[in-house]
Amino acid sequence: MSKWEKVRLGDVATVVSGSTPKTSVKEYWNGHLNWITPAELQEDIHIVYETQRKITEKAVMDTGLNLLPRGTVLLSSRAPIGKVAIAGVEMYCNQGFKNLVCSEKLYNQYLFWFLKRNTEFLNSLGRGATFKEISKSIVENIQIPLPPLSVQQKIANDLNLVSELIKIRKQQLFELDNLIKSFFYELFGLQEKCDEKPLIDIIVEGAGLSYGIVQPGEDVGTGVGIIRPIDIKDGEISYDDIKRVPPHIEEPYKRTRLSGNEILITVRGSTGDTALTDERCQGMNVTRGIAVIRQNDEIVNRVYLNQYLRSEQSQKYIQQNTKGATLKQLNLSALKKMLIPLPPLELQNKFADIVAKIEEQKALVKKAVDETQLLFDSLMSQYFDGS
Repeated sequence: MSKWEKVRLGDVATVVSGSTPKTSVKEYWNGHLNWITPAELQEDIHIVYETQRKITEKAVMDTGLNLLPRGTVLLSSRAPIGKVAIAGVEMYCNQGFKNLVCSEKLYNQYLFWFLKRNTEFLNSLGRGATFKEISKSIVENIQIPLPPLSVQQKIANDLNLVSELIKIRKQQLFELDNLIKSFFYELFGLQEKCDEKPLIDIIVEGAGLSYGIVQPGEDVGTGVGIIRPIDIKDGEISYDDIKRVPPHIEEPYKRTRLSGNEILITVRGSTGDTALTDERCQGMNVTRGIAVIRQNDEIVNRVYLNQYLRSEQSQKYIQQNTKGATLKQLNLSALKKMLIPLPPLELQNKFADIVAKIEEQKALVKKAVDETQLLFDSLMSQYFDGS
């Protein structure tokens, strides 16, 4: 992509901030006028059409708030810096913004993506001892490449299209997960009450339930892979950033060494998330924030058990038994006592077969998400890096 002339952002857009009407004045609140805070800007929200709080016309008049016209690029200037969205309707804002009303030379969608690409740079501009903030003058002096308006529109349209495609494919993953839940309920939720056993009674004899490595030490880059609670995301193990420790540190914790046929459950911090291990986990271990469940395959199918542990009923039990003021922790004694319904193994296996087919579809969609994300990242780099 050819280089474009850079201009001061303040020369092609007007920077507008806001403030907070006094919360003690009831007449200022619960009106019909949109009033937004940085906390409402979410990563997956491009355009904001509704705000959580509303103010009155009296609040606008008494506080001297500036109206943000539809199409304004919303930019958070503190706590945190760099969150961005576009106002889909007229609104007002609090003091945590340095918003941009674009001139006819600057396409707001193009500016949106430029700011998205430069979050780290925006944060580097923050000033302040207590908390970092970017001022109006700092924002006005940001240099932005300014191609012709038609090129700005093409860039924005390309990025909007690929971004929307990523959202659609992620929604497909969400729907496939819901399909698994639906089949689980269909097969087991409407059945007559079946036998129940405490979790400890459906674990391989002698395996018990154990925490993993207490203090894994520094990552050495090679050695034994150690799975942490942070590596369990959305019910799956992420292998992108596995910590590795020397074998002599892992050696005393043979009880939680993985074979690839277990269920992992987080028991510290954010408790109750689970994941199935596979051949990639063989020889790895876990930290103290994870308990290893070695199910007895003659009694329970681990796919069924994993889904039951993720069910609303189980999660309620887990949260009720998660204790601690500073560090939340699920005590293993409570986990051992959790009652697990045991429908016929044949029915559990049928559910596992259904899940396997759905997981095949999920794998295809995940591959498509990854490929589309690579395309998106490439376009962002092409359009904005070094421009």
